[in-house]
Amino acid sequence: MQVVYARPAPVAPAATSLYVRSGGLVRRLALSFDALAADIYWIRAIQHFGSTRRSSVDGEKRYEQLYPLLDIATTLDPRFNIAYRFGAIFLAEPPPGGPGRSDLAIELLEKGIAARPDRWQYMQDVGFIHYWWRRDYRTAAEWFLRASEVPGASWWLRTLAADTLAAGGDRETSRLLWRELATDPENQWLRQEAQRRLAQIDALDVIDQLSRSVERFAARTGAYPTSWEQLRDAGEVPGIPVDPAGAPYVLGVESPRVSVSPASPLYPLPGDEQPAGGR
Repeated sequence: MQVVYARPAPVAPAATSLYVRSGGLVRRLALSFDALAADIYWIRAIQHFGSTRRSSVDGEKRYEQLYPLLDIATTLDPRFNIAYRFGAIFLAEPPPGGPGRSDLAIELLEKGIAARPDRWQYMQDVGFIHYWWRRDYRTAAEWFLRASEVPGASWWLRTLAADTLAAGGDRETSRLLWRELATDPENQWLRQEAQRRLAQIDALDVIDQLSRSVERFAARTGAYPTSWEQLRDAGEVPGIPVDPAGAPYVLGVESPRVSVSPASPLYPLPGDEQPAGGR
């Protein structure tokens, strides 16, 4: 008897249906089990984000249930700190890794501020979204300054506001932001993401150096290099350069542009993300 194995279908995002989208209505239906229901909706939000992000199905990845799930979770539990902070990052993440909805990320955090005006971290996060994803440094500085005025806020926020205005989004200011988030004692995922972002900034610095090597080679030979081996033989690089994640950098064949590989965990770098609506 011959056994025939079916070829597995591509991974598709888990189906998520929301028959009730009103957080207030869900709260009434929860019958005083608000915290438990909030946890359930938070878990659904994580599952929806994760399965959509990891989907291998061709076509646009849709995260349309993400904000409604987060909205319900935080309506059921207005003090749901992780849902506000993680949820905002999920929403702001650009395609294909997220929906690219920085507007909804800010809306979620402002909801948290209304519920917990003493949580200066939410104001810091709003400023961070304006800084990192919207490239609106003036508005970011305003939010950092607002956060600094909350009793108990970190001392460095006022300095950060001034640096943001002065530097207009330079990498050192970005490092300062991500290093602070990398020490967050509450959120392991946030710490890991901050480390990845710091590695991206390091990769940008290396790309600048490699680009100068490419330009020097072109100035000497009259043509741009088409491989790292050419630059190595010319003494411009010691070998094939790799990014902080261990993936070789990509040298453009039709242009001298240096970039990280699409296979690298650091791809895409800041500024290279796909454009999305709501930003």
